[in-house]
Amino acid sequence: MSVRIAKFIADSGIASRRAAEDMIANGRVAVNGNVINTPVFFVEDNDKVTVDGLHINVRQNTKLYAFHKPINVMTTRRDPEGRRTIYDCLDDEYKNLKYIGRLDYKTTGLLLLTNDGDLARRLTLPSSHIPREYMAKVLKVDEQGINRARSGVTVDGIVYRPMVIDVMKDNVLRVRVTEGKKNEVRIVLRSCGCPVIKLQRVSFGPIKLGNLSVGEIREIEQKTVDALLKTL
Repeated sequence: MSVRIAKFIADSGIASRRAAEDMIANGRVAVNGNVINTPVFFVEDNDKVTVDGLHINVRQNTKLYAFHKPINVMTTRRDPEGRRTIYDCLDDEYKNLKYIGRLDYKTTGLLLLTNDGDLARRLTLPSSHIPREYMAKVLKVDEQGINRARSGVTVDGIVYRPMVIDVMKDNVLRVRVTEGKKNEVRIVLRSCGCPVIKLQRVSFGPIKLGNLSVGEIREIEQKTVDALLKTL
């Protein structure tokens, strides 16, 4: 059966359809060894489609994985500065997976990966209100500043929703957010007088980092995936 190339790529789970069209425009997609430069191109079941030289297939069932992202690793497929990416840490069988949201270069912890590009998009929409929990080691604890973060703040014109923050021992804060803006925890805590020294994400919705070792990946049970899907 014929299908548009952008849809085929989106259905493989590595990108949204719009992102797939950008990949095509940038000459990153080939069919049977020939680079494709237009999204108005149809592929058949027996065609070999590659993105950046990597062979892709249409996914069969939605799969979700928990990955313990190491420090000093970029959450991206390719880094212009040549820094190590999460895909450099993964075995070949996982290189087609799409990351769900991002963790910055210095942040460690739970990063979800999936073969379903649409699921990745829906899980990162602010309207999904899915809680993410972090453990933040801060330079100092400013109680007044923390209370500001609990009420919601505006930094450089960007409005950040209220955070749930518990003060632990040794200048560690447990921070719960439901929005997922870029570098949200670091930006808000710094603006509130609690600059972050070390940051780790320990949960995303019902999925916990648990005892997953740094650099390890594990598949999430289907019942947990189904429960997460029902919240969207």
